[in-house]
Amino acid sequence: MDSKYIATNKKAFRDFSLIDKWECGIVLTGAEVKSLRLGQANFTDSFARIEKNEVILYNFHISPYAQAGYETPVANRPRKLLMHKKEIGKISGLVIQKQYNLVPTKVYFNKRGIAKIELALGKGKKIYDKREDIKKRDVDKETKRAQRSRQKGR
Repeated sequence: MDSKYIATNKKAFRDFSLIDKWECGIVLTGAEVKSLRLGQANFTDSFARIEKNEVILYNFHISPYAQAGYETPVANRPRKLLMHKKEIGKISGLVIQKQYNLVPTKVYFNKRGIAKIELALGKGKKIYDKREDIKKRDVDKETKRAQRSRQKGR
């Protein structure tokens, strides 16, 4: 995945402990692709569901393209994600049995110029899990700071 990310879902990394990730294609119109190339995408409250053996992405906001013409699609419309049937079956089993959530984490264009979305399987974090992550991050910062100060003193 040597590609530049257009948008990342920072909330997903904060609110979920992510278990597994998949790369999915996404069904878009021409104007939506042009908006994505300009970086006009937003993951606010977006999620995915499996319905009738298809993965559907909800609340993924792509701003309308200014030069699109008269037929501009709705910004928050549900979009179909493209995955293999075996992958969808595996994911649906995990979602149903273990009650995981499907969370989009990143959107980007691959080497061939095709829009892709990284979809992750996540379990919601509790408040104390988030606090532990913050404490761990602070401890890591302090140790790096101490190491730097020791190296400067030599």
